[in-house]
Amino acid sequence: MENLVADAFVEPFPHLIIKNFYNEDELKLIWEELNYYTKPGKLLEAKDYGGAGKYTNAKALVLDLVYVGKYRSLSNILSVNRKLFNQDLLAAFSNIHDCCNIARDVNNDCTKVRYYHNDEYYEPHTDRSIQFLGFTYFYKEPKKFTGGELYFPKYDYKFECENNSLIMFPGWVEHGVTKVSIQDSDYYDGQGRYAITSFLSNYKEPIT
Repeated sequence: MENLVADAFVEPFPHLIIKNFYNEDELKLIWEELNYYTKPGKLLEAKDYGGAGKYTNAKALVLDLVYVGKYRSLSNILSVNRKLFNQDLLAAFSNIHDCCNIARDVNNDCTKVRYYHNDEYYEPHTDRSIQFLGFTYFYKEPKKFTGGELYFPKYDYKFECENNSLIMFPGWVEHGVTKVSIQDSDYYDGQGRYAITSFLSNYKEPIT
């Protein structure tokens, strides 16, 4: 996997972290799409994209609902994030703990892009209907915001969400996002925090 280094942790809950997950060519493709979505009228309110509106005020878009069937290849993100299904990566995650051991067999996913600007957050919640979660994070450098950490209140644990980092963990782990604070920045200049969430599961039908 391009010499990627995966750090596996059993405590405080099973999770896998990879820094610099995407290479430079893949990042260019991702940013082309993220910049496009950071325009008026592109991202949706939580109540309109099937998100937990009572938990978050950040806008997002479910890419699988936009790029359906043969149109999936039109999304740069849905193309490059197939990298999550690399068997070495899934095996490394599967081997962390018995509760992760079916991760090597995941064959279905849903991808959501979310953007956090000033005063936006996500309160703690669980994704109990999802077996595994993969989050990747992106922001323009130099970084102009504070906050936006992924936090796990039941475990007194935070993940700093470094640029181009990946974290994977089971869906039953409660998690949230601390409030983002950014000064002298218009929402649409894209200086906030981006998250690409992959909801990973096992189904009978293979990924297409």
